[in-house]
Amino acid sequence: MFAKAFRVKSNTAIKGSDRRKLRADVTTAFPTLGTDQVSELVPGKEELNVVKLYAHKGDAVTVYVSGGNPILFELEKNLYPTVYTLWSYPDLLPTFTTWPLVLEKLVGGADLMLPGLVMPPAGLPQVQKGDLCAISLVGNRAPVAIGVAAMSTAEMLTSGLKGRGFSVLHTYQDHLWRSGNKSSPPSIAPLALDSADLSEEKGSVQVDSTLQGDMRHMTLEGEEENGEVHQACEDKSPSEAPEDTSTGGLNQDSTDSKTLQEQMDELLQQCFLHALKCRVKKADLPLLTSTFLGSHMFSCCPEGRQLDIKKSSYKKLSKFLQQMQQEQIIQVKELSKGVESIVAVDWKHPRITSFVIPEPSPTSQTIQEGSREQPYHPPDIKPLYCVPASMTLLFQESGHKKGSFLEGSEVRMIVINYAKKNDLVDADNKNLVKLDPILCDCILEKNEQHTVMKLPWDSLLTRCLEKLQPAYQVTFPGQEPIVKKGRICPIDITLAQRASNKKVTVVRNLEAYGLDPYSVAAILQQRCQASTTVTPAPGAKDSLQVQIQGNQVHHLGWLLLEEYQLPRKHIQGLEKAPKPGKKK
Repeated sequence: MFAKAFRVKSNTAIKGSDRRKLRADVTTAFPTLGTDQVSELVPGKEELNVVKLYAHKGDAVTVYVSGGNPILFELEKNLYPTVYTLWSYPDLLPTFTTWPLVLEKLVGGADLMLPGLVMPPAGLPQVQKGDLCAISLVGNRAPVAIGVAAMSTAEMLTSGLKGRGFSVLHTYQDHLWRSGNKSSPPSIAPLALDSADLSEEKGSVQVDSTLQGDMRHMTLEGEEENGEVHQACEDKSPSEAPEDTSTGGLNQDSTDSKTLQEQMDELLQQCFLHALKCRVKKADLPLLTSTFLGSHMFSCCPEGRQLDIKKSSYKKLSKFLQQMQQEQIIQVKELSKGVESIVAVDWKHPRITSFVIPEPSPTSQTIQEGSREQPYHPPDIKPLYCVPASMTLLFQESGHKKGSFLEGSEVRMIVINYAKKNDLVDADNKNLVKLDPILCDCILEKNEQHTVMKLPWDSLLTRCLEKLQPAYQVTFPGQEPIVKKGRICPIDITLAQRASNKKVTVVRNLEAYGLDPYSVAAILQQRCQASTTVTPAPGAKDSLQVQIQGNQVHHLGWLLLEEYQLPRKHIQGLEKAPKPGKKK
């Protein structure tokens, strides 16, 4: 379903009543979850978004996003967990096992055929036709796909494990997974078996290179060699294959004995110490804690692993940093209301000095070589329109209601379809549209109600857009789109005169574009060879402003336009740059 890119229709914060309803729906759909687990999956106060989208085949899907990851999706009033959720609750669904080589085909949109199943010592899970199931790979219980059983377990066995077994809905590495933090499946050890079972299972999960090559074609519907390979599967079952220690590249080490939370705690500590030892310098302080996490800790995460604080015992960055402060490794202060910064680091602390830097893989070493910080990428900013109460009658036929967010092209298409469907296009002049009572109420002024009977297409569409409320969508690289009402505030550059009759350059609203004011101040201080300060912006909640001594608009403009590649339309005040030859 998500093998190809989907189109997002809207992304809004969930309402309190809808949050309660979702909890009830989760309890009904997954009765094995306890009350605490349901509350953990659908948190009461943390941000939870409802994303409405269209899959590439046109299916309307509702996705619930928590902590930046899709956790559930709803299709035709049925609720399904994503792989992110199944990694936290691996026993939520009956799980069938297949081979690592099959995953690539599943990600491409193929269904899972029965010959590709690995028969466990205890037998296949008992399911009925239409039951929702999880699919994992040999050697790791973490699910990599979910699907609907095409037949019952009894029918699977009766068929001799031939035919289509599961209609796959969602997989690890598909586009729904990509909309989250793109973390890899955790390593979850198979359920414990007795020694006899382990001996039997050993033969069933080890496959020689020849059979692994055959399996690229063996499990998937629609392959040219499908019939021949099914026969091969019957002649040479996986349990008869020669021994080979390969498990498809899945990591199975000593961490298997630790819980996922303990593994994440260790990874968090490792990235923290690595960042302090190698990336953060004294000149970087004070450093926003959010910048420390995003620009330093994340980049120290080993290749193939994903740092996720929510899966640690700390749950929040602030709680973890408080612990590090108690150990006297760092000092954290709230320099402005609600914004914490690391203001001091004890680089002689035993935990930092004794920390051994992990050896980078050749690939990651090439990527990170010579780069202390990840490059800034500007957000994608898209203007949207929000349907007000006065316009709901015009848009309700197309399935939209008050508060719906639409792109300009969608608005135009809805208005055009409405006019054509209701025979409002003038028969004598196709460039004119007759105004019915709904159009009159939506777009005409009171003094026009009885005088304007028709409007040209361009005038009709322009008026309609003007009557809608402005909104916008901001998408930062690798993050979920953020939709807000109103217009995004531009980066504001002004010049001010101080008591000493000296000019200072002031820049505000950097945070709205993902820029750290302290980092910008440090860069400008070095380039302009002028003093800089970062202070709370007057009249703005939780926002900072950067002040640079002198008229530095030219340097600031070059940084924002040329290096950060921000569109000029989102920056105001560039015209205040000093003219050539004029004293700053």
